[in-house]
Amino acid sequence: MIRKIELLAPAKNLECGIAAIDHGADAVYIGASRFGARVAAGNSIDDISRLCEYAHRFETKVYVTINTIIYDNEIESAKNLLRQLVDIHVDAILVQDMALVKMSSEYPSLVLHASTQTDNRNIEKVKWLRDIGFRRVVLARELTLDEIGAIHEAVPEVELEVFVHGAICVSYSGACYASQHCFGRSANRGECAQFCRLKFDLKDADNHTIVSDKYLLSQKDMCRIDQLEDLLAAGATSLKIEGRLKDISYIKNIVAAYSEQLNLIISKYPDKYARASKGHTEYTFTPDVNKTFNRGYTDYFLNGRQSNMANFLTPKAVGEYVGRVKEIRRDSFNVKGTAVFNNGDGLCFFNSQRQLEGFRVNKVINNRLFPQSMPRNLKPDTALYRNNNQEFERLLSKNTAQRKIDLFAKLDVTPTGFMLVATDETGKKAVSTVEFEHQQAKTEQSENIKRQIGKLGNTHYTLKRIDLCEDAKNLFIPSSILSELRRMVISGLTEDTNINTCVEFAFNEKISSTSLSTPEKINIANVANRIARQFYEERGLTDVPKAKEISNDKNGDIIMTCRYCIKHELGICTKLKTAKPQWREPLRLELPDGRKFQLKFDCAQCQMKIYAEN
Repeated sequence: MIRKIELLAPAKNLECGIAAIDHGADAVYIGASRFGARVAAGNSIDDISRLCEYAHRFETKVYVTINTIIYDNEIESAKNLLRQLVDIHVDAILVQDMALVKMSSEYPSLVLHASTQTDNRNIEKVKWLRDIGFRRVVLARELTLDEIGAIHEAVPEVELEVFVHGAICVSYSGACYASQHCFGRSANRGECAQFCRLKFDLKDADNHTIVSDKYLLSQKDMCRIDQLEDLLAAGATSLKIEGRLKDISYIKNIVAAYSEQLNLIISKYPDKYARASKGHTEYTFTPDVNKTFNRGYTDYFLNGRQSNMANFLTPKAVGEYVGRVKEIRRDSFNVKGTAVFNNGDGLCFFNSQRQLEGFRVNKVINNRLFPQSMPRNLKPDTALYRNNNQEFERLLSKNTAQRKIDLFAKLDVTPTGFMLVATDETGKKAVSTVEFEHQQAKTEQSENIKRQIGKLGNTHYTLKRIDLCEDAKNLFIPSSILSELRRMVISGLTEDTNINTCVEFAFNEKISSTSLSTPEKINIANVANRIARQFYEERGLTDVPKAKEISNDKNGDIIMTCRYCIKHELGICTKLKTAKPQWREPLRLELPDGRKFQLKFDCAQCQMKIYAEN
């Protein structure tokens, strides 16, 4: 059976959502006005409704993120939001809070996806989520290909959504409390303050500094564009791009790059895979993931634990390598390499203290660059990176893609005029008729008929084929009549596009009462309201832990659980015995303001846990 594959793109707003669809996304995810895990990326119901209407023309789906934890005083607001989303025919919602599972029982057509915030990293968790009614699970970013494959084999009926591109949270999603502990801003409430992008000292048990003033938790960005085929083979259904705070240029470039790559794979395996939506896209630019915001790339744990996942030097975008400084003059320099530079480019480099410095190119003459202000620390042979390509951004600021749906038409005669029947590739059909006296034409009319019906202009259709009955070829049909026939069928095809394209969510009280036989493996946490508490109690868990956001006990808190390991990143792995450490544990991280965080290494589970000391 052919498996439908979905490229899933983020949408900060309506404009970004439409751009994602135009550039090849099969689905988009967007935040509502409340309860999304990116509090700065909320959208009105009206805008989400307009996005659904646009998306459903291409059988593209719209998912809404309601993946924060909910407080008791917000229950009614959450219920109202669910009702509104059902009314505008969203295709699914992403949830973390189990209260929403109970509330959704009132809406049998509402599809639920288990957000990555529910910490989905093993077979037991995915099975449990299936048993309470989830059709799809967004897997933890940290999983390997083998682990994804094992989950798919064990629970083949559950759609698996995997991240393929974008920023990486160093902690398992849903298991990070650092922002809440340090700044009173909960990541589980969509207010992450990016604790992991801060500078730390790493110290040992004797207070010796092992590493000073480095971004020890700052991960590079994920890029798995070359592993998409492996992910599909492992059982992934939805390939997810991160970035609901990213701008429209990012969306255009990254979605286009992944869409083109996915099309190549599907053309290679037409009997195994197909795109989940309809239409085809043509671009006016060449996508390149290296030309868009990134902190350097890693495939993370996809092929097992590897070094060089983090960038200790900076949490900022470095961009693409463009060459080395050749000769420096008072107000300019030139570059060894083949890169072409533009006025206004943003360049950066690491100085002798390994700190990132950036500057803007004011003028380019041949291969000589004149900065707006000459960087003092720029030296010959320094490696240069471009984090803002002015020409590429100029291209992306224009209309860069058109998404079209193939149209198949047939023109026939009626006793009193003509009839045009049109069917698009989604299966929608429309018929238009006009009355007009039959008159023999002086010349054969086929070419004019095809030309007039094919004038689809700014519509989302392109004429793939038109069949003409023999009589129609030889009858005179004014261009105005053909235009009217065309206009009416296009109008008929574009009506009622805002329909829910997903199957119904099979919420079943009997299934959903499945007991928690292995609660330790499904990470019961982040319970912040009475309905979620009741949900777990009904499944046999009598001592439901309170979410840290509503708990008063802050001492000795575990604030992060990570698969990433600082010791391994430094080339010292106790498990692999790669090198012998020159320090005495326990280790701790220390912020410039003196706050300390102890590191504990669970080598049996290959995990690093971070605890707040004060």
